[in-house]
Amino acid sequence: MSEGPLADAIDAYMAHLRDERRLSDLTCDHYRRDLQALAGYLATRSISDWGRVGADDIRQWIASAHRQGLGPRSLQRRLSSVRGLYRYLQREGRVAHDPAADIRAPRQHRRLPRSLDVDATARLLDPPASGGDDPLAVRDRAIFELVYGAGLRLAEVAALDATEVARDPDALRVVGKGARTRVVPVGKGARRALAAWLAARGALADPREPALFVSRRGKRLSHRSIQRRLGELARRQGLDQPVHPHMLRHAFATHILESSGDLRAVQELLGHADISTTQIYTHLDFQHLADVYDRAHPRARRK
Repeated sequence: MSEGPLADAIDAYMAHLRDERRLSDLTCDHYRRDLQALAGYLATRSISDWGRVGADDIRQWIASAHRQGLGPRSLQRRLSSVRGLYRYLQREGRVAHDPAADIRAPRQHRRLPRSLDVDATARLLDPPASGGDDPLAVRDRAIFELVYGAGLRLAEVAALDATEVARDPDALRVVGKGARTRVVPVGKGARRALAAWLAARGALADPREPALFVSRRGKRLSHRSIQRRLGELARRQGLDQPVHPHMLRHAFATHILESSGDLRAVQELLGHADISTTQIYTHLDFQHLADVYDRAHPRARRK
């Protein structure tokens, strides 16, 4: 970019980020690249002073980048870079307003969570014909039955204590995101798997360890270990896709919604503070119905 007031202000802002705010070189490079892109755009409009930039200039710059294929997340980062520059320039008394203050990037489409259908879930969770008495295998089955049977997050199942299960085998008190507590029912399959694990737990657990699920060393099982063990189980059971614990939670929500249609109940079971978070599963449900339609309806099938 050529030298001039726009470039000078960017250089001064970069020095502020580097020397005063102590941001990393990589972060500063991202800011500089975004701001240089805007400065180059402003130069095509014969604007050479940050104080002369209006909201329409920023809006059209964002729209132009969006037309060129830049995604919502990158556009949001660009706007964030611009707002940071203007906060600095306002602090220095070099501009009176921030033209990007009220501009929002295009909304990012929410990706549908990957899930498992009922058959794949049964294939994953059904006990193997042999090797089922190994304490680690018994533990793993209890974990995954509980995640699927109660719709638990990975962090929630890892944080469970043995006393919580002993209190009431039919219901579980869970502390979720934002320290919100909910009580979830525990299904028959999960109850059986938990009973088997509690009988075997003493072979692994340190007597003073409160955790429900423990490693072979007797301590609370880590998130990473749970993820790894589920991935290994999925491969052994012949599933043709990577499987992680959150997919079992998604399967829990999807299968209940497909059968009941009760979105509010699914919200409560999942512990979502906002029902808009749960509504993603209506899209999954519709996708399932659309697939059935495409396969079954005479006018939908290809000749």
